[in-house]
Amino acid sequence: MASFALRQRERHWMKSADINDQVTCQGSGEPSAADGDLLHVGTALAALEELTAQELQSEWRKLYRVEPPRRLSRDLLLRAIAHRIQERVYGGLGLATRRRLNALALKLENRGAAHFDPRAILKPGTKLVREWHGRAHAVIVLEDGFEYQGQRFRSLTQIASLITGVHWSGPVFFGVKKRPRTATEADQ
Repeated sequence: MASFALRQRERHWMKSADINDQVTCQGSGEPSAADGDLLHVGTALAALEELTAQELQSEWRKLYRVEPPRRLSRDLLLRAIAHRIQERVYGGLGLATRRRLNALALKLENRGAAHFDPRAILKPGTKLVREWHGRAHAVIVLEDGFEYQGQRFRSLTQIASLITGVHWSGPVFFGVKKRPRTATEADQ
């Protein structure tokens, strides 16, 4: 009886969850799902729950083309496989995002966590607003700098100094970067 149930499950899995045969992946981070693929993904993900750890390891090999990590729990195997299936159908991270994540990981690896500063990345078109002495000051982020009151500036610090009349860190002034904590703040 158990072998009949196993064969039924295998047939169901082979029909509905072999995502490799059903979906054409673009691999560029662009979504590639057609309307019919959405149904197949739901079925494939539901079928994953029924697989044993050994079957999940086999699926891992098919999808990632490497051996699964030895001590990875069944739950994490299932989650990683489900993620990969969805990624192949709906599209993964874009190239720019993957590059940025790799650069951050390399920086963290080389310098350690103490030196890691994940600064905000300001996209062109972003509007930064800061109130100073009862007046709102708006800055627009450009590809190669910033615009404030119709003039272009290379840095936020130049703008912050213009607004305040004294040298002030632009990223701190506009709230893009937190100011360093003082020794008394660190003790509290």
